Amino acid sequence: MKIDEMMVIRQSTSSDLDSVLDIEYQAFGSNKVATLVSDLLHDASAAPSLSLLATIDGKCIGHIMFTAVELIGAEHKITASILAPLAILPDMQGRGVGGALVKEGLRLLKASGVDLVFVLGHPEYYPRFGFNPSGKQGLDAPFPIPEKNANAWMVQELNSGVLGTITGKVQCADSMNKEEYWRE
Repeated sequence: MKIDEMMVIRQSTSSDLDSVLDIEYQAFGSNKVATLVSDLLHDASAAPSLSLLATIDGKCIGHIMFTAVELIGAEHKITASILAPLAILPDMQGRGVGGALVKEGLRLLKASGVDLVFVLGHPEYYPRFGFNPSGKQGLDAPFPIPEKNANAWMVQELNSGVLGTITGKVQCADSMNKEEYWRE
C-alpha cells in the first residue's frame, strides 16, 4: 500500500500540541521552530491560521502551518497567508508527506477565499506546487532577503487575477515578525 493511501491529513487540535512540537523539534533539530509554532498557535495576530497534521495509523508524522499576513501598501485589499513551517519526521522525509500537506493546505486555503500564499523556502522544492519568486513581482518580505537567496521568497496565487495588480510588503503575525526568522 502506498503512503498516500495510508496517510490521513487532518486539522490539528489543542490536544495535538505535544505531537506537533515533537515533529518540529525532530525535523529541525532544535526548539527554535517548535517555539515559533507554539507562539503562532497562541498569537491572535496570526488568525486565521491553518494547522494540519499528517498521520499514519494515528501516529503524527508531519505538520504544516499557514498563518494570516497583511500586504502593507497594497492598492486594494487581499486575503493572504504564509506557509511556515513545514516539518516532517526525518524517517518519513522524501516519501511525499510534505507534498501532500502542501497540496491539502493550499486546497483548503483556496476554498476559504485566500488570494495569495507566501513562503520563504527551498527554491527547488516549492515551485513544484505552483510557487514563484515574489520579490520580482513587487511583493516584499517583512525583512530584506539577501540577493543570493532572493528566489527563496515565493508566492502562489490561489485566486487568479491578483498577481500583477498589487504590490506591497508582507507583514506577518507578531510572533513571526522577527528578523531572525527571515535569514534563508
